[in-house]
Amino acid sequence: MPERPADLTNLTDEEILDLRICDLPIGIKGTWIEKCIEELYRELNLKGIGFKPPCYLADEWLTPDNEPVIGIAFFLAHPKLIRLENKIMLEVEGGTKSWCLKLLRHETGHALNYAYKLYRRKKWQEVFGKFSKEYTDTYRFRPYSKSFVRHLEDYYAQYHPDEDFAETFAVWLNPHSNWRNQYKGWKALNKLNYVDKVISEIKNKPPLISQGKKYWQASKLKTRIKNYYKKKREFWAEYFPDFHDSNLKKIFSSDSSVNKGLIPAVQILKKYRKNILDSVSLWTGEKKYVIDNLLKNLSERCKDLNLTANEPETNTCMKVSIYTTVLIMNYLHTGRFRKKKWK
Repeated sequence: MPERPADLTNLTDEEILDLRICDLPIGIKGTWIEKCIEELYRELNLKGIGFKPPCYLADEWLTPDNEPVIGIAFFLAHPKLIRLENKIMLEVEGGTKSWCLKLLRHETGHALNYAYKLYRRKKWQEVFGKFSKEYTDTYRFRPYSKSFVRHLEDYYAQYHPDEDFAETFAVWLNPHSNWRNQYKGWKALNKLNYVDKVISEIKNKPPLISQGKKYWQASKLKTRIKNYYKKKREFWAEYFPDFHDSNLKKIFSSDSSVNKGLIPAVQILKKYRKNILDSVSLWTGEKKYVIDNLLKNLSERCKDLNLTANEPETNTCMKVSIYTTVLIMNYLHTGRFRKKKWK
């Protein structure tokens, strides 16, 4: 087993990947994360809120259920880990100051909700829904709904009543948010007004729960970093550029030696886009914007791979339609374009 290093600066990516998360010599103190937390606390002070949720490093961004604490993704605590996360996952969640603050405001909404048990209030449930609603692995959202604020990506407020409150609180807390004007005429304004009212009632009161358990604490996780990323990549596979490659190569040709004179795959998709869109929508019942976004992703990947059609157009169109239908049916039943392999 590799020894616990004193510092990560001179380690290679391979050496870091072989470490356990608990062996990483990292912490919040003295990092840019600490400055973001300090800014969060200043924002809470501006609103007159005495409650300051404790923060710690965890495997991912989270607030454990019913625990008034905030877990911050461990990879943000060191430049080498940030670069490694970006190399493997192609992005770093919370990797900029503005993004980090957005996530901190959101998680603070959860922590405050739990600290004061707001979710038990009848009015809270009338505004946001039942806190006891089941948390599913995925969710379906309505992108044009004005019943929810828009803070994090993927219309996260629509996931669960608890997320709806956290997102609404985050918008309300942001000192740069002109939420009264921004959400004027939206049903979401009622939720923002409720947050404004309920916070004014509790901000000078001590929380019902002042301390919380720090679950999934990085300093206690014995998972090797390479295994952490193996599972993470597998879970988020459909968000990587090569997700469709193997199946697209079964439909189209990728052999550059025989591709000359053949019709580019992207032209086939463009020519039959409306037919495929209408047919898949008809037989799956899925909204066309979801199918259209999927077809755009397939087309972009076909272009990147320089794929061509080596069969009659009707055969190729049929295969694309079938593949698209299978993806959409998975999406309808699971909220993802393929079923998860792990939890």
